[in-house]
Parts: sequence; C-alpha cells; structure tokens
Amino acid sequence: MDLLSILTPLFFTLVAVGTVIGIIFGAIPGMTATMAVAVCLPLTYSLGLENGLALLLGLYVGGISGGLVPAILLNIPGTPSSITTTLDGYPMTMAGEGENALKIGIISSVIGGLISLAALYLFAPALADFAIKFSYIEKFLIIFFALTVMAALSSSLLVGIFSGVLGIFISLIGAYDISRGGNGELRLVPEFLEYYLESGFSLLPVLIGLFGLATILIEAENGMPEGQGLSGVKIAKGKPFRLSVFKGQIVNLIRSSGIGTFVGILPGVGGSAASILAYSQEKNFSRHPERFGKGEPAGVIASESANNGLTGGALVPLLSLGIPGDSTTAILIGAFTLQGIQVGPLFIGNNPVTWDAMIIAMLVANLVMFLVMIFAIRHIAKVVSVPKNILFPIILMMCVVGAYTINYGVMFDVWTLLIFGLFGYLAHKIGLEIAPFIIGFILGPSAEIYFVKSLESFGTLSIFFTKSWIAVLLWVLITLSISFSIMVSRKTKKMR
Repeated sequence: MDLLSILTPLFFTLVAVGTVIGIIFGAIPGMTATMAVAVCLPLTYSLGLENGLALLLGLYVGGISGGLVPAILLNIPGTPSSITTTLDGYPMTMAGEGENALKIGIISSVIGGLISLAALYLFAPALADFAIKFSYIEKFLIIFFALTVMAALSSSLLVGIFSGVLGIFISLIGAYDISRGGNGELRLVPEFLEYYLESGFSLLPVLIGLFGLATILIEAENGMPEGQGLSGVKIAKGKPFRLSVFKGQIVNLIRSSGIGTFVGILPGVGGSAASILAYSQEKNFSRHPERFGKGEPAGVIASESANNGLTGGALVPLLSLGIPGDSTTAILIGAFTLQGIQVGPLFIGNNPVTWDAMIIAMLVANLVMFLVMIFAIRHIAKVVSVPKNILFPIILMMCVVGAYTINYGVMFDVWTLLIFGLFGYLAHKIGLEIAPFIIGFILGPSAEIYFVKSLESFGTLSIFFTKSWIAVLLWVLITLSISFSIMVSRKTKKMR
C-alpha cells in the first residue's frame, strides 16, 4: 500500500473533524484532549489504522489548543497545560484585549506544534534505529527509567512509585501467557472471575474508564460555578490585532517550543510542566519581568508554544521506544492495539506508510487548528458556556457504548469501565497519580517479559548493571531522576 492511496478525502476530513471536536473538548472547562481521544477511540476500529490515527491525532492537537479559550476568557484552564496561559491571558481580557490574547495564543500554538512536528520527524527514526540494537536488558531498564521519571515528577516520589507499581500489578492479572514464557496458569484472579479475567482487564475499557468516566464523576461533583459563562466578557473590544506583537519574540517562541518538545519526550511529565517551565524561563530572561501576570503577551506566547510543542515530542518515545510520552499518547497505543500493531523500535521501519501518514495528519491538524480558531474564534468561544448537564450524559453514553462494542459486545468490558471509572475518581480524591498508573499498566506485561527473558539468558541479576555501557548510562539516569525528586521534596519542605 502506498502513501497516495491513504491520503484520500476521507483521511483529510477525519483530521479536520477530529481537530474541530478536539478544540471543542479543550474549550470546555474540565474536558481535556485525553478525554476526547479516550471517548472517540472505539470509533477508530472500523476506520482502519491510518484513518483512525488521523481522527485521533486531530483530537490530540485540537484538544491541547482549545484549552486556551477558557483560560484566557474565564481564567479557568481548559486543559492542565493551559494553567500558565491564565496568568497573562485573563488580565488581557479584563483590559479589553480578549480577542488579541486569543489570537496571540493561537499563532503561538501553531508555531509550537510545527516545531515539535519537525523534531518528531527528525529524531524519532534515529532513536528507533538506535533502539533496535537493545537487548531485553536495555528494554527493561528503559521501562524502569520511564517509571522513575514519572514517579520523580509526581506530587510525591512515593506516591508516584506506588501508582506505577500498582499499575504493573493490575496488568499482571490473568493467565501467565505461554507465549511470554509463562506456564499458562491464572494469577491474581478470584475463582468467580476466572472466566472473565483469563486475559486480564482489556486495555481500552480501562483507558475509557480512567479518562472518560472518572473525569465526568469529578466534574459532576465540582458542578458549574455560578456566573461561569461569556456574559459580560467583551471578546472583540480594544485595539485591533497586529502581528507586530511578535516582534522580538522569536527567541521566546523557539525556546518555549523547544522546552515543550523536550518535556514531551520525557515519559509521563505532561503539558502543565512544559508550560510552567517555559513561562518561568521567559520571565527570567525578560527585560520587564514585573509585567508578567498583568497582561504580558510574552507570557501567553511562552505558555501556548510550549504546551503545543508537547504534541510532537510526546510521540517520539511512543513511536521509537514503545513508551508513551504522556497520558494521551498512552491512549494512542489502544488505536495500534485495535489494529494488531505493536509500537516500538521496529514500527517506523516496518510501517513507513503509516509513519508518513501520521506526520501528514499532524501537519494538517495544526493548520486546520490555526485556520478554524483564527477565523471562528468568536463562535468557538461560546462553547465554554455549554451546560454540562446536557454534555455529560452524551459523553457517558459514548463511553458505555464504546466499551461494550470494542470487543464485539462483551458486557464485562462495561463493568471494567465502571470499575476503573470509580477507581480514577477515588484516586483523584486520595491523591494517587493516574499517569504513572496507566503507564505501569500498559508497560507492565512488557517489563515482565524483558525481565524474565534476561534472567533466562544470563541467570544473574548483576547482568542488569554490567551488560553494556547503555545499561550503565540508564542506571545513572535512573539515579539522577530519583535524586532530583528527593532534592525537590526537601527544598519544598524547607520552604514550608
């Protein structure tokens, strides 16, 4: 199959539709790009891999970008990555510059997205070629490193580690597959659930429960604050927008986009960390740091270019190593699973057409996002006032139907959706970290295979430390990530 046969009108339509739906999800407070991808994931089964990815990548790019709308107009981050956009975007709205702030954010978003896409195109194949040489030992240590990075960047190192280990533990429920070197016996399964859990919990209902149902429960509990809406907000008031606002901001754009891309490559870190880091760097380098937090356009530029820079960066470890860069790319693994394709070092070389299609889909999604938002921003802004009592039942129905149909009508998948939806809600209440949990759940079976195969081949644990210089380097990185977390934790305690 060649690339031209895939680039059909349907392909581009799905990218455009996905981007618009993603923008709407991102623009509604409480909804996220992750939720949009999770809810729409079951729809991709009948579309085929390339068309399905076109829809999901459009949702991803649109969802990240749409979060700037409520952040700027209502001082409510539409997505976690839009937290720092509120700091200067909302003061600009209060000063009658709402439309200017939105357009600054939109242009910064598309530039950040395109820079990260270039990084994805250049670095992912090179990293994949290098990773092909890895043995089971290096592959296990990479997964271990990914989990320690996520734990280190969690609110608490111990909580992050516990969440990741819990995810691995849950992933091992079911039969110890003979094809993985096991004995075929059931593990960690109560007798009355043996029929349902022979193959463990199905990945897709777990994802939809954690990022769909759990979000609905959390937002339903929070409710809609009184007065939230666009009444009283004058979007199109003030000076007309001019590109001259970007004069002197080239370094800011490139640096912030680069920070977003780099943070995206780190497994499980997330867009909020990228935007906060980029914002703080721009403030530190600025000649007028006192203007930040009072309606400084440079703050909006830094935040939005960084969180959209995350989109391409997060796909680098996914497509080259098989390790998701964030929660949304973890869900994209579900799209590959539906089509029977495993992501990892061999993916790009074995699926060049799919790889090219993904690059084109990301490019088109960024351009569609820019055109739709720059010319229809006044209409999109109205989405923030959509009543949640209308929206949530529709999304809940999509979650249930998607979970039920994903494996051709298995009712236990609906129960899985409910179980993990409640788990996600309770995890939020008690402070467990969902990102390390879901990455642990996805990578747990692979980590087990690599660990067991390594011991079968060499028969000693010392081989994990002495196999190669790559293994030694990974242990150094693991040690640094844990040390960094301990240092930050101690510094935080001292400040208290």
